[in-house]
Amino acid sequence: MSVATLSEWVASYRQHPQQLVAAYQQLNANLSRDDNAWIYLATQDEIYAQLTTVFQAINSGEKQAEDFPLLGVPFAAKDNINVAGMPTSAACPAFTYTPEKDATVIARLKAAGAIVVGKTNLDQFATGLVGTRSPFGAVKNTFNPEYVSGGSSSGSASVVARGLVCFSLGTDTAGSGRVPAGFNNIVGLKPTKGWISTTGVVPACRLNDCVSVFALTVEDAETVAAVAGGYDPQDPYSRSNPHTAPARFNEKPRFAIPDQLEFFGDKYSEAAFAKTLQRLEQQGAELIPIDFTAFNQLAEQLYYGAWVAERTVAVGEIFKNQPEAMDPTVRGIVANGLKYTACDAWQAEYTRAELAQKINAQLSEFDALVVPTSPTIHTLAEMAQEPVRYNSQFGTYTNFTNLADLCALALPGDFREDGLPAGITIIAPAWHDQALSHFGKSWQQALNLPLGATEKTLPATLAAKISANHVRVAVVGAHLRGMPLNHQLTTRHAVFIEESRTAANYRLYALANTQPPKPGLAKSPSGQPIAVELWDIPLARFGEFVAEIPAPLGIGTLTLEDGRSVKGFICEPTALHDATDITAWGGWKAWLARHHSA
Repeated sequence: MSVATLSEWVASYRQHPQQLVAAYQQLNANLSRDDNAWIYLATQDEIYAQLTTVFQAINSGEKQAEDFPLLGVPFAAKDNINVAGMPTSAACPAFTYTPEKDATVIARLKAAGAIVVGKTNLDQFATGLVGTRSPFGAVKNTFNPEYVSGGSSSGSASVVARGLVCFSLGTDTAGSGRVPAGFNNIVGLKPTKGWISTTGVVPACRLNDCVSVFALTVEDAETVAAVAGGYDPQDPYSRSNPHTAPARFNEKPRFAIPDQLEFFGDKYSEAAFAKTLQRLEQQGAELIPIDFTAFNQLAEQLYYGAWVAERTVAVGEIFKNQPEAMDPTVRGIVANGLKYTACDAWQAEYTRAELAQKINAQLSEFDALVVPTSPTIHTLAEMAQEPVRYNSQFGTYTNFTNLADLCALALPGDFREDGLPAGITIIAPAWHDQALSHFGKSWQQALNLPLGATEKTLPATLAAKISANHVRVAVVGAHLRGMPLNHQLTTRHAVFIEESRTAANYRLYALANTQPPKPGLAKSPSGQPIAVELWDIPLARFGEFVAEIPAPLGIGTLTLEDGRSVKGFICEPTALHDATDITAWGGWKAWLARHHSA
């Protein structure tokens, strides 16, 4: 039996939170310590202690059930992320310690009501994309146990794909939060570096590490990231959102794709991706091949250059004093870091910066880049024969992402003809996470595949919320689509959301002596609904936009026909004395069309 999606779980228990005790009794019965996707399962006392914290807040009146966006939601954490009182091993028994304090990301999720039920298996020290480099055993693919699960966040992907938890945390340095998602038909959100804190996370490459989110749906992953993210003064690489990125892609998105696609002879993966590209075009996307040289060159830097020395530093004492305690393949990779000098490291950074600049310049002309999550997949037996070469193949379309400061969303895609998943990944510049999620939700709805390896189907989509990173503005005249001042929105990454109408207590006027011609909107007890367009403008660009608005116009708060309140254009009453009342036309475009045709 599988658990519900995050949104379904919260809806089920928000009215009766005390029923969570029975739910966890049933959940415990479904979790097995013989399942090697887990390294550690929380005890009954550890789970109830977390539930008690939530119950006490509700029973004391300090909070309502509605104040917990993740009320009682069960989740798993990769075993390189600290959970207070639970051992952290990074899949190396000799390294194991029990932290007294939660990682920042864990603390934030617990504060939102989520419950940690266990720690998951991984490629040792998060070094690998395969899910086989662990003394706790190789985690098997959830669709065919002869194949790898992908790594390094193998256990986290497996428990979500099988519906054992609502979501899980992984980490992603080279693709560890994406490859396992692609191999197991789930969602893998690789956020912008610095958005989700890595305080309390065992590092792999501190300059490139990200905490990632696995979920059955994009909506769930987006919800978790919104709770978990935010600036952390304890993390020296934490960053504040600059609030300059768009809320969505263009209505007809322009996607870059590699000009030379590499599948290493895997015809099943090649055919599945070709089918996905056809589907994207059928949905209105424009696909443009781009030179992929810089991406490939940057991807090679992560393991075949001085960057590997970051892993040597991260592993530290274990590698120096107990190398025999490490997985042999991981130990060999870490040992390579000793070959490089400080001069090599600086040169590697210069190379990274140059290539990253080229990549971001290329992507600036597009909404996003679309790639196969992995170009191929291998069996456990094949991986044992070629552990390094096949691992490298898996990272073809992932390794460059963090080095170039990009965000990514791994999505389920069309299945291979042999029945294995073949996911796709959408990649965009830093802080475009929300636009990725918006597209991902529509993509997942259009595909309507079973969720993970469960038989569950996509639940009804929740009503879209106005983004906290954007301002929703109602425009009524010269800023409408096709009008002369619309560029003041589009050049600031504002995106069109929908057509709407005001409440019935507004009147519209054609103002005198304005260039270009503009209308004025004013409240009136004898008005009627007026046509408007709703646009979301990045929060940091809103002030610039308002500064360009000339008198007698300004920005106030408008009420829409459905009762929503948004920011919108208003007009000073003194400018209406010599204006023409055009309320009867119902909107500016209707007035212009009829005015010019008369």
